[in-house]
Amino acid sequence: MVENIILPPAESCGADHSWGTPMKYDFLIETYETERVKVVSVWSEFRDEEFPLRPRTGDPRGRSVHEQMVHQCVSEDLWFRNMLGIDVGAPPLPKQEVRLEFMKRYAEDSGKRLAALREKPESWWEEQTKFFDVRRARAWVMTRRLTHTSHHRGQLMAMLRMLGHELHSNYGPTADTGGLMQNHAPTIYAYPNLEALLQGESAGGAKAPLPGAAGKVVTERP
Repeated sequence: MVENIILPPAESCGADHSWGTPMKYDFLIETYETERVKVVSVWSEFRDEEFPLRPRTGDPRGRSVHEQMVHQCVSEDLWFRNMLGIDVGAPPLPKQEVRLEFMKRYAEDSGKRLAALREKPESWWEEQTKFFDVRRARAWVMTRRLTHTSHHRGQLMAMLRMLGHELHSNYGPTADTGGLMQNHAPTIYAYPNLEALLQGESAGGAKAPLPGAAGKVVTERP
């Protein structure tokens, strides 16, 4: 029997929400708190030798695994500094551009951004800022940042499936955790929290085992 490992909603690793007075934009902070963990979780599913692989061999239009990680780090750094005024004071890319170092770099920098967001008053979220060639409220910009991140994470998850990898949960059940939610498939994360993820991957990998879908096609069709 595979243990049903479910991460707490805060940072997907049991963070304390007693950090301030509740406000109507807390949901954006909480979402970023979990999204940053989901990014690192997907990155952990790749192997180092897969860094140069693209969706279609020889076609430069599709980012390689390496380029996807570069884009996430650089793009998020630019958005936060230029649109949200949050600078973590560190280079967005690791000195050694390998999988584990990307995970460490992004985990550290996104953790600093999370701490900065927690300090912002409600009025800050409603103030206008420059979004490329238009002006939008910071809450609007943050929402777009979250969807931008999930878009690229989805691309990487599709690549993992193309490469024949098993997929742990990122939002809910997958074919490898047992199939569909309506079939009572469990949500099984690779690690219980971000700290365990980095420790496990530093030691060569210690992901939770997966039961698979028992050969069943994962579809809502009968």
